[in-house]
Amino acid sequence: MPRHIKKGDSVIITAGNDKGTVGEVIRIVSGKDRVVVKGVNIRARHMKPTQANPQGGIIRREMPIHKSNVSPVVDGKPSRVRFETKKDGSKVRVAARDGSELHKLRGPKA
Repeated sequence: MPRHIKKGDSVIITAGNDKGTVGEVIRIVSGKDRVVVKGVNIRARHMKPTQANPQGGIIRREMPIHKSNVSPVVDGKPSRVRFETKKDGSKVRVAARDGSELHKLRGPKA
């Protein structure tokens, strides 16, 4: 199944504690259908002192959220995504809100 979200996309959170927050996708966790968004779903982890980190302390990190809870941002609003094939054979993601092209998936077949 094709992905409607790619790394580097600007997305809006549509459900959960951070609903309405806009951020950039840092990483895709494809095996679990999750994405990591910059500045969203931040959790604190208490680390014991180790040889690598003798101080220990509290580490704050962005944790993954399910891909169904994010949508690409078009003009500050969430948009669904369509996939269209151009005449040259390339496949593109198109925002359903205004028909603008989001990102190229692959080049023409040579």
